[in-house]
Amino acid sequence: MLVHICCAVDSHYFLQKLQTEYPQEKLIGFFYDPNIHPYSEYTLRLLDVKRSCKMLGIELIEGEYDTEKWLESVKGLEHEPEKGSRCAVCFDRRFEVSAQQAKALGEKTFTSTLLTSPKKSLKQLKHAGDLLGRQFDVEFIAPDYRKASGTQEQNILAKKDQLYRQDYCGCLFGLTMQREQQQKLADELFSPISKQIQPESIESRIELYEHRINLEEQDIKYQIIKERFLNWRIEFGLLRDKKGTIPAHFLPYSTLKKPYTRGRIEYAINKLHDMNRDEVKFITLDYYNQLAGTYFETVRELIFNSPTFEIELTIRQKIISNPYDLSTVLVVDEIPTQKIEILLQSHIYEDVREVLVQF
Repeated sequence: MLVHICCAVDSHYFLQKLQTEYPQEKLIGFFYDPNIHPYSEYTLRLLDVKRSCKMLGIELIEGEYDTEKWLESVKGLEHEPEKGSRCAVCFDRRFEVSAQQAKALGEKTFTSTLLTSPKKSLKQLKHAGDLLGRQFDVEFIAPDYRKASGTQEQNILAKKDQLYRQDYCGCLFGLTMQREQQQKLADELFSPISKQIQPESIESRIELYEHRINLEEQDIKYQIIKERFLNWRIEFGLLRDKKGTIPAHFLPYSTLKKPYTRGRIEYAINKLHDMNRDEVKFITLDYYNQLAGTYFETVRELIFNSPTFEIELTIRQKIISNPYDLSTVLVVDEIPTQKIEILLQSHIYEDVREVLVQF
């Protein structure tokens, strides 16, 4: 039986139920989810599915990440709500490819772990699966493992085996609508030009879950815990004078009360230069290199190759003693002597992140 897999939280429980109910069947996992956005989130979910299938002794096949075809198929349905027309097209697309894959492998049946997701319509899924199954002459199996406390058992198992629990279905449109309803920043869509890994970004989760797999391979005990913290993201930042744009790098947790300010450098204390408005501060690249132990020749080079977020937090702590300070701090090649303007759109917000504790 070919089993289309959407994520580890759904598949881990679903696959074990199938192993019990269909003991004579060889189960083959098929991870085909071009709807998942961004690609880093796709990578993270696939990573956890691989771990789950390995734990259960199930072969896994990865389908094509043909996200452009998926986007074309849902064109015009971008604003449809969850369980609406866009979801129906999404299911049809994934079930069609899954049915084709089952047929190519010579399998007589196929199913999907989407059936166990509490956020999906079982009726909608069964209708799509049955139609595609008849088209490709493979039977769609639609067991209801949600009933009889199934969803509760699924959550208990996911917690026990410390699976990655995503908090949105997967697609770009569902994510943005959900974050708008929650009045939360869609920080999953932020990607720094420096490729610096941000706190509680998808990339940081990938690092954590890859480290988890390494520990398991070495039989080292660990626990993934959650902690609340103050997060930060920057949308854009610009420094300019009357001659034009000045290359500048904004340190983490730089914020402004409004997105625009202007002024002059008024004084300097211990190589930290203060502007006369809005608590804006400057340091030179030479001083930055001294504090970070780096050798950047220009700020432009720094902008595209920033060191880790943790290193830059350490720099901030070295030049500003107050741990709660949210002043804008810019790194420049030379301290400006003329009147300057700053445009900065950044966000600070309460967040929760996972931390791996090794025993």
